[in-house]
Amino acid sequence: MNQVVVIALRRPYTFVVLSILILIFGIRAAITTPTDVFPNIKIPVVAVVWTYSGLMPLDMSGRVVYYYERALTATVNNIEHIESGSYYGRGIVKVFFQPGTNTSVAQTQITSVSQTIIKQLPIGATPPLILTYNASSVPVMTLQVQNASLSGSRLYNVASNFIRPQLVSVAGAALPNPYGGQSNYVTVDIDPAKLMAHNLSAVDVADALNKQNIVLPAGDQRIGPYDYMVRTNAQPREVETFNNLPLKQVGNAVVYLRDVAHVHYGGAPQANAVLVGGRQAIMMVVMKTGDASTLSVVAGIKALLPQIQPTLPSGTTVKILTDASGFVKDSVRDVVREMVIAALLTSLAVLLFLGSWRSTLIVATSIPLAILCSVAGLQIAGQSINVMTLGGL
Repeated sequence: MNQVVVIALRRPYTFVVLSILILIFGIRAAITTPTDVFPNIKIPVVAVVWTYSGLMPLDMSGRVVYYYERALTATVNNIEHIESGSYYGRGIVKVFFQPGTNTSVAQTQITSVSQTIIKQLPIGATPPLILTYNASSVPVMTLQVQNASLSGSRLYNVASNFIRPQLVSVAGAALPNPYGGQSNYVTVDIDPAKLMAHNLSAVDVADALNKQNIVLPAGDQRIGPYDYMVRTNAQPREVETFNNLPLKQVGNAVVYLRDVAHVHYGGAPQANAVLVGGRQAIMMVVMKTGDASTLSVVAGIKALLPQIQPTLPSGTTVKILTDASGFVKDSVRDVVREMVIAALLTSLAVLLFLGSWRSTLIVATSIPLAILCSVAGLQIAGQSINVMTLGGL
């Protein structure tokens, strides 16, 4: 320590330059380092979501989750433990790994075994949704989408297909499916009594739809100097056309789909609703990924909303309901204020007990420089500016 003091007295300009460099790089680090409430918590967990519509929880557990868990333990490395839950039409499997496990490699192994296990599952099972779980992925903003002239299904379509794809372009933002409204698709309501009367089954109806509602590649056709692209499209353009699809012929009589069923726009029973003033609305939750900054994600969403508004149907409004950036700013501001008060009180104590303005100036400059040096060190170490790191400083 004494040697450092001697060098500082012999080479004062060197330490002045070092102080200036600390000031420059410290301020740069304070501006560019991600700012959040808590540090990034990296938990090596991968979640796998199996979907099989209509399958009971007991069957989901015994016929899907059971075999999948056995396959995971035989092919995936570094598993600490596995948690699973079976629900109506859903099976959720969480795979916890040993600390330090590379989540990307683990996710690749899980994806491979998920593809190979499908043949052992009930007919019609589809590949699962595989997600990397991160404790730092928390909601940072909630949006309300409303339009008094649109139905719930159309409003859901606007939020899901127009707003959501544009907002996910913000770095570090993740948006799950919207809440409220209802996804719309073509529904075939079959009458069992009419099926029996025409000696048909639900499989016959499904086969007729699959064979007559298709698009086949037909290639091209050269005629003289022209090359025509041939299009073979048997998909009905209107929903009512489905009702006129033939199912079978008995003598000269033809049984159409309308004779045993009714085709219309519909959807699954609505599981959640968002009401504003008695009218249906949509709520969209914006989440941040683990490495992103809450402030940057919220700022990016706010900057993008005015650009999205002109592309929406007339009368559609997008309102911000909650914003976590205010809490982050207040938390960081409180900690910084305490740091400034501590520096002032320390300088005041030196001035009162030593009576030296020079010593007071040294303390008043060394404390901020030490903090800026620590902030630069946090950035180099890949840490963020949060309540815990600032509290430690």
